[in-house]
Amino acid sequence: MNSKGSSEFSYEDRYGIKPAKGWKLPATILAIVGIAWVFWAGLFHAQPEFRITLISFAIVSDEEVSIRYAIRRNDPSTPATCTLQAKDADKNVVGEIEDEITLGRASFEQITSIPTRSAAATAIVARCRVK
Repeated sequence: MNSKGSSEFSYEDRYGIKPAKGWKLPATILAIVGIAWVFWAGLFHAQPEFRITLISFAIVSDEEVSIRYAIRRNDPSTPATCTLQAKDADKNVVGEIEDEITLGRASFEQITSIPTRSAAATAIVARCRVK
């Protein structure tokens, strides 16, 4: 016989009834915080300081690459610097310069030459940052 007075076998009698763990409140709090963080991160990173678009590049010679890129920045009153890189076929950096961006315009195109130590296969704008 079990504790309820019947002769049926009950695992609850044999092993005991364990109370439900209180996991719902911490899970709800974690979900709210996580969703709020994702929402904040999406809005914060939706407007980066610089938007860079690589328009084209040309391999001028084994020692030089010409790169044309467009920049749009939120605050045109602050000076900036862009790191331009030339890479070979194995993706090794063969040339790198810091291109100074002057004050004044929020959106413009720039054409710059990158000197290289060997033949380059591609050119990129690695990053732009406030000076």
